[in-house]
Amino acid sequence: MPEVRLVGENVEPGVYKTSEALRLADEFELDLVEISPNAEPPVCKIMDYKKFLYEQKRREKELKAKSTQITIKEIRFGPQTDEHDYEFKKKNAEKFLKEGSKLKAFVFFKGRSIIYKEQGQILLLRLAQDLEEVGKVEAMPVLEGKRMIMFITPKKKK
Repeated sequence: MPEVRLVGENVEPGVYKTSEALRLADEFELDLVEISPNAEPPVCKIMDYKKFLYEQKRREKELKAKSTQITIKEIRFGPQTDEHDYEFKKKNAEKFLKEGSKLKAFVFFKGRSIIYKEQGQILLLRLAQDLEEVGKVEAMPVLEGKRMIMFITPKKKK
């Protein structure tokens, strides 16, 4: 590449011979970094490459720290879950949502218990209503094979 387009601070933007661009970079005690190799002529910038890499890593680290990991907790019911079991599982579900986890509640139908799918739906809707203060329903109960699944996400704290 005999010529490069030079951009950046402390330099007049324009097309320079490669040797001239390298000499300018040396003069400023910086590096000549190719930004866009596919352009005609290739675009280069005079900068401190080590500092650039350091700042890029720092930005990525900050972004990673800001992004939160979402965990999904599961709670399983049978179509004829009795009151005590329901209350116990509801307390766990509430705890999960307060911790900030997503909740996947499902009713598992074994064998012929699939004939009680309305009971399963009623159970999940009751759970959603009981957890209304700490979470909101992301997906209404849906029957997938032998499982009726519903997702609840935690409400944002104000």
